Amino acid sequence: MNSYLILVIVISISASFAYINHRFLKMPFVIGLFFQSTLLSLIILSSKFWANSYFHQIKTLVENVDISKYILEYMLGYLLFAGSMHTDWTDIKKQIKPITIFAVFGTITSTAIIGEAFYALCSLFGFQINLIYCLLFGALISPTDPIAVLGILTKANVPKKIEATIVGESLFNDGVGVVIFIALLETLISGEQFQFSHFGILFIQEGVGGIIFGLAAGYFLHKILSSIDHYETEVLLTLAFVMLGYSLCLYLHISGALAMVIMGLFVGNYNHDKAMSDITIDYVDKFWELIDVVLNAVLFVIISFVLVMIDFKTSYFFIAIITVLIVLISRIIIVLLPKLLLPKIVNFNKKDTKLIIWGGLRGGLSIALVLSLPNGEPKNILLIATYVCVVFSILVQGLTIAKLAKQ
Repeated sequence: MNSYLILVIVISISASFAYINHRFLKMPFVIGLFFQSTLLSLIILSSKFWANSYFHQIKTLVENVDISKYILEYMLGYLLFAGSMHTDWTDIKKQIKPITIFAVFGTITSTAIIGEAFYALCSLFGFQINLIYCLLFGALISPTDPIAVLGILTKANVPKKIEATIVGESLFNDGVGVVIFIALLETLISGEQFQFSHFGILFIQEGVGGIIFGLAAGYFLHKILSSIDHYETEVLLTLAFVMLGYSLCLYLHISGALAMVIMGLFVGNYNHDKAMSDITIDYVDKFWELIDVVLNAVLFVIISFVLVMIDFKTSYFFIAIITVLIVLISRIIIVLLPKLLLPKIVNFNKKDTKLIIWGGLRGGLSIALVLSLPNGEPKNILLIATYVCVVFSILVQGLTIAKLAKQ
């Protein structure tokens, strides 16, 4: 099956899910599509028992498509730019200190906590997995996913202060998590021991390099947009900068995720009304809002096919259920610890703290990262655990965060 036909199928399913959600389910867009994609996953898995030949055809097709590459290299840049461009920097700036603490300290601490706990859990079930795999799991599941957060929290009537904190954290901590993940993955593939010096160099190269690139590209794009007033050209320019900028980041081995977040914040907030006319702002905003909606729909349909790649064992599922508790406990620790140690900086009341803890949603980025691991039983266990954590995060936390905000 060629790539174009695959795209036709994915878009058609995405459109169908969007229609069903809007017409009948009436859930928030992200939750509705993920709910339907989860049902599709179960149907595909069950087809092994009532349509075995079709199941194996789907499995072969999915195994021959590099899903992780499509998400991380082709989709992520557009999603992050679109999300950050529509984020109000004024609100984020007010909470920049706790955002930085959660995004950097929180992600690193959570990686260690989840990694060690997951290692002990797997040993308890009789799986002797290398510790580095468990730390890789900690790195990929610790960041709150900006795609899920932006799609759910902004429509959940969460107080502005808390929304800004969670959204800001989600926009930046994925870059930190990806840097940690890459450093650990390189160590795993090379067979060498983990070295903090190597990690530090990679962290600076990926993280700081991505931020600098994003600032430079954002400023350059701002100056170009300021020099003309032609909305068709300006929409095309924003698209070109995202495509070229993200590709350059991949080539230079710097964080394209952070670069697109910074560039999006810059374009969407820095002298926004001076760089573009009202009609241009309207077209640019609507274009990227549409890109965001379409790619979100496609992302969740793609995710629904990943479980077909795994040969299930009952113990995998039990490990995954307990892992949800581990991830939640880790989230509680990384939110409460800074609050206790730095009460003047991390200044949230009891209700706000609960919202920040419960609003730490995981999403498609975690699944894309786990799919990039080398094939084998460790990857199978990590993939099931990741998928269940994401299902719980979006369908349970996502559906209840608005109710929690009203209490």
